[in-house]
This record gives sequence, C-alpha cells and structure tokens, in this order.
Amino acid sequence: MQLNFKEIFTAFMVLFAVIDIIGNIPIVIDLRKKAGHIQSEKASIIAGIILIVFLFLGKSILNLIGIDVNSFAVAGAFILFFIALEMILGITLYKQEEHDSMTTAVFPLAFPLIAGPGSLTTLLSLRAEFRTENIIVAVLLNVIIIYIVLKTSAKIERLIGQNGINIVRKVFGVILLAIAVKLFAHNIKALFDIV
Repeated sequence: MQLNFKEIFTAFMVLFAVIDIIGNIPIVIDLRKKAGHIQSEKASIIAGIILIVFLFLGKSILNLIGIDVNSFAVAGAFILFFIALEMILGITLYKQEEHDSMTTAVFPLAFPLIAGPGSLTTLLSLRAEFRTENIIVAVLLNVIIIYIVLKTSAKIERLIGQNGINIVRKVFGVILLAIAVKLFAHNIKALFDIV
C-alpha cells in the first residue's frame, strides 16, 4: 500500500469541491426544518459506503450496460459544469423533492446531495489518475468533514453568515468549473483516440 499525500490532498480537494457540503448548508438547514431532525451519522456513513462501493464497482456496472469510463467521465464533466454554474451564478437547475424525516438521511441527503452524479463521476475519473488507496483516504476524510458539517450546520451558518456561504460556494464553483473543463478535455481526447 503506497499512500501519497499529494494524491490524497488533490483527490480530497476535488471531492470536497464536488460534494460542496459547505455550499449545501442552506439545503441541509432547510431539510432540518422540514424533517425536524437529520441523522448526521447515518447520512455520512451511507454516503461514504455509496462512494467507496462505486469506486470499486462503478467501472463494472458501466461495462455491464455497455458504457466506457471515458464516455461516463465526459457526461460527468457536463454535470460538474452545470453544478459549477449553479454555484457561481447562484441559480438552481436541479430541484430537490420533499421527503419525510424517515428518508431524509438517505434521500436526498446521502444520495444525491453528497454521493451524487458529480461525486460518483469524479471518483471514476480520479481512479484513472490516482491509486485506489489514496482515493479511499480522501473519501474517508470527506465523510468525516461531511459529518462535522452536518452536525454543526446551524452554527456554521451563524458563524460565516449567508454572505460567507455564498463566497465559499463561488470560490469552489470556479475550482469545479476548471475541473470540469480539464475532465472534459482529457476524456474527449481519449474518446477520439479510441475512435
């Protein structure tokens, strides 16, 4: 097992930007108001399990339905692009559905808010570039941060305020946009090389 701290840090930052748990604090607070209570531990663990299972089985699942990783990554780049636009421009392209308190921990919190199409696509793209054990450490570090943020979301909102959350969202939106462009360019090139 070779742990590379540069790979861990890069994978961690990419996933952190994609998951955007700080930017999702308003959604988390809204869910807490609707459901009355959010099971932070359950949501974090389920999201972590989904991410790690997809890291190992994602490629096999795609092969089963006849999609190669490059095509999936290009599709993922589009998703990341639109998520980044949402973050930078402050618009909502994806509407959340309402759910009762029993399902809030799993849906929409663990999936698709935390372990959504963007983060799942990113995992496959990271796997093509980084060692699996480094990605797992990055996922686990993100799960810990997600848990802390979910537990303290109301305090964080009070501490940095709505303007602070908006600034964080825009900064990570720009980072995510750059990642989406790089992901698209790298995988579209690989697709054309295959063709």
